[in-house]
Amino acid sequence: MLERQRTVVTTDPELDDLNSMLRLLLHANEIDLEALVVTSSRFHWSGDADVEGHRWPPAGAKLHIEQALDAYEAAYPNLVVHDPAYPAPAALRAIHALGNIRSLGDTSAPTEGSRLIERAILSDDPRTLFVQHWGGFNTTARALMSIEERFGADADWAERKAAISAKLVLSSFAEQDDAYAEYIRPNWPGLEFREVATTGWGYFARTVVDEEGAGFLTPEWMREHVSSVGPVGGAYRVWGDGLQMAPGDTEDYFGERDVTKEQLEARGFWVWAPLQEAGAWISEGDTSNFTPLLPNGLRAHEHATFGGWGGRLVASATDEGRYERADAPELRPDGTAHDGWSVGRWLPDFQRELAARLRWTVTPSFSEANHPPLVEPVGPVDLTVAAGGTVELAVTASDPDGDEVAATWWQYREAGTLDAAVAIEPDGLRATVTVPAGADAGTSVHVIVTVRDAGVPSFARYARFVLTVV
Repeated sequence: MLERQRTVVTTDPELDDLNSMLRLLLHANEIDLEALVVTSSRFHWSGDADVEGHRWPPAGAKLHIEQALDAYEAAYPNLVVHDPAYPAPAALRAIHALGNIRSLGDTSAPTEGSRLIERAILSDDPRTLFVQHWGGFNTTARALMSIEERFGADADWAERKAAISAKLVLSSFAEQDDAYAEYIRPNWPGLEFREVATTGWGYFARTVVDEEGAGFLTPEWMREHVSSVGPVGGAYRVWGDGLQMAPGDTEDYFGERDVTKEQLEARGFWVWAPLQEAGAWISEGDTSNFTPLLPNGLRAHEHATFGGWGGRLVASATDEGRYERADAPELRPDGTAHDGWSVGRWLPDFQRELAARLRWTVTPSFSEANHPPLVEPVGPVDLTVAAGGTVELAVTASDPDGDEVAATWWQYREAGTLDAAVAIEPDGLRATVTVPAGADAGTSVHVIVTVRDAGVPSFARYARFVLTVV
């Protein structure tokens, strides 16, 4: 049975947030979305009669979550053909709300959005709740403040607070306001925080991918597989599409085409990312928040250091419970190290997945589209092995479309703590793994099998085995 992760999304109206939201909704059949909340950040706030707004869409304009939900609703009749687990558009609209958006870091009063987060945190559901921050932390901070105001004087407050902290995991793409540092961290020190800022999903993705990965960011690939594919693909922002999230925004020049950097600067734009060809990939910077939650077999939600489509994190040397991308380089196939390769290595797989799911949005027949293979480990996925010892690993794989599948076994060395290669003898869906005789007790080895189907666009699914040397 599919294991679904509970999650809340807070997000500001940046164009990469729109793109991330569109991809998120294409995976809404695989995760339990409990709130979709608009918040402010150091880059965007709405303002009011007393506070001047900053880079905020004008009054009456549809914000990015609503734009994405409109596209999802148009595609929904086809999506449920491919998986009836896709939630009804009305159910998603019911968990969409405005949070604290008035100013940078605003926590002055509860909002509809903060109350949705508060409700999710206080739920009796025993599963971990992953609260994502694509913008600032302030709406989540307001929810936690409200909980403390409500229960802080109770005799069992310490126990309640500990229980909340134990099942809450925060993630963010950078700290886009001061609410985490000034309120959450001092008052809720037991919370786990995953800082998932990564280049590979963002505006500078081209600096971390290899030649194969670069092909999935080109205008040609984007036009064929994204921009021309139904209402969701059509809503996805690409270079030179003529759009702006907020009219007159001098930092959003991505809709411009056939102009030079100098011409844009002469018109008052701050050109902070290099220009690309019209139709090319721009960014999905915040997608690294939710891809670890997807049930693709990488188990990335289990621990921040496992790594996966959202990148791999390392524990902070100075802040217990915090994990971050810094100083986590990985080796590319050419032997060079790059701290963005923890995402770059997966880019062909997750872009093919985007293309395949977008095909679902325009294909009213199950048999006329591709679907992911089902990969299941045989036996436990966490095992012990003696130094110099051997272990047999296996998975089963079936494809709902009857396509052939191919398996590749490999060691994810950077995710483990054993500083050595293990010997892997693959045999289709089985493999024999031998650990070096000198391996230290307590070190770990991550062995992954990637299973790809022969459909077009193809899907990749995985199984991760974690071996501990004894």
